[in-house]
Amino acid sequence: MDIIKELYSVILDRQKNPEEGSYTNYLLGKGTEKICKKVGEEAVETAIAAAKGSKSEVIAEIADLEYHVLVLMADMGITLDDVEKELRSRR
Repeated sequence: MDIIKELYSVILDRQKNPEEGSYTNYLLGKGTEKICKKVGEEAVETAIAAAKGSKSEVIAEIADLEYHVLVLMADMGITLDDVEKELRSRR
């Protein structure tokens, strides 16, 4: 999923080179607790959308959730390779 890698790269770049008005920088500036709250919020919104049966809404919420998880990963110094290795070890 090249778009995930691309998005993660943008997040890492924002972390090193903050841009005024960037939502990513806002989240990173607020810290891990705020990012975790957003991950939780998006996870709940994803589950609610799925329960309602709205495929397009679920897709939108999953995209939001994935973005916030990537921000959390950057905040905690977790790479895409770290997650891939974990997933491979479970296969």
